[in-house]
Amino acid sequence: MKILCKGEKMESKEPLAFRVRPKTLDEYVGQEHILGKDKLLYRTIKADRLSSLILFGPPGCGKTSLAKVISETTSYKFYKINAVTAGVADIKAVIEETKNFMLNPKGKAILFIDEIHRFNKLQQDALLPYVENGTIILIGATTENPYFEVNKALISRSMVVKLEPLSEDDIFKVLKLAIKKPEGLGEYNLNIEDNTLKKLSTISNGDVRTALNSLEIAALTTAMDENGVINITDEVLKNCIQDKKAVFDKNGDSHYDNISAFIKSMRGSDPDATVFYLARALNAGEDPMFLARRIVICSSEDVGMANPNALVVANSAMQAVNMVGMPEARIILAEAAIYVATSKKSNASYLAIDKALEDVRTKDTGEVPMHIRNAPVKQMESLGYHQGYLYPHDFPGHYVEQQYLPDKMVGTKYYEGVE
Repeated sequence: MKILCKGEKMESKEPLAFRVRPKTLDEYVGQEHILGKDKLLYRTIKADRLSSLILFGPPGCGKTSLAKVISETTSYKFYKINAVTAGVADIKAVIEETKNFMLNPKGKAILFIDEIHRFNKLQQDALLPYVENGTIILIGATTENPYFEVNKALISRSMVVKLEPLSEDDIFKVLKLAIKKPEGLGEYNLNIEDNTLKKLSTISNGDVRTALNSLEIAALTTAMDENGVINITDEVLKNCIQDKKAVFDKNGDSHYDNISAFIKSMRGSDPDATVFYLARALNAGEDPMFLARRIVICSSEDVGMANPNALVVANSAMQAVNMVGMPEARIILAEAAIYVATSKKSNASYLAIDKALEDVRTKDTGEVPMHIRNAPVKQMESLGYHQGYLYPHDFPGHYVEQQYLPDKMVGTKYYEGVE
């Protein structure tokens, strides 16, 4: 085992996360829902019968590692490009080499494109004919929802696979392996308790790359004791990691998941979940005015006539957030969101307007009754305008029975009221 002398530094290497990537399916940790031994993707990789794949999931969940496993197990030529730096010329170069019988007798290759969502429409279109005719087996990796970011024609010709954030147990396993593997940190005399590794697994929020980077920084920056041992404690790791990572990128797909959960929690009258998802959004840098507008919408759509004051509170909160700004705006947003969450609920107004709009768009709804039409000119009354109109305030209780809907719509019910 290599022991560093005092003052000696570890030689510069590729990052730990790169060095300990799995080479086989048996070494791959996590994603059992798609890579369990009875699952289709596991069987197709093992049999080298892969079709085009779009892998999407959050950073550090194993997309590139899965591509690495495929590159080690396939008998086809394997090419890798990154959409950030590559262009159409790079795609054409891969195609030309793939079609060259001397260089590639099989006439088929696997092309892995990291961050495929960075390719524009023209670049994605350049891939389509070769994916369609089987020259290229495409593996695209993206942190964005491919249904929004990837050419629909490519999507229709690929298996879309969603990778989940790794569990704490999975990250713990990877960290233990990284400490033991010679290509990892195995040649260094590290001393770290399992409980410390588990804490690192927890704070990494499913991102194994973050966990490995933090472990490596701790190992690189911690002085050895007199016995040549690098002791990594909770305190050491605390200084080598940032605050608990934001669970989502405010511009990414998980942004929509979190906002959806925030809205559904208000609608579902759960103030605790409401505040939790609000906190996640604020922690990720979400625009406070965007959140305020969502509360205003929910106050009308989901609370509505059950508590009309909710709209007043939400609208006042939106104005206050605009004037005050962060960090104090967090308190205003929390107050308004909790008020909406704890209010009685009714979507009667929401249903009423949508039903009426559908009728207006799709039906012959008839004409406005003559007696409630406007007659700004006296002569119009001779044509029937305003004739027979009953003024409600002239009657007891300020109400009188009369027809307001067009003849063709009489009896139609839009607003069902609030229980």
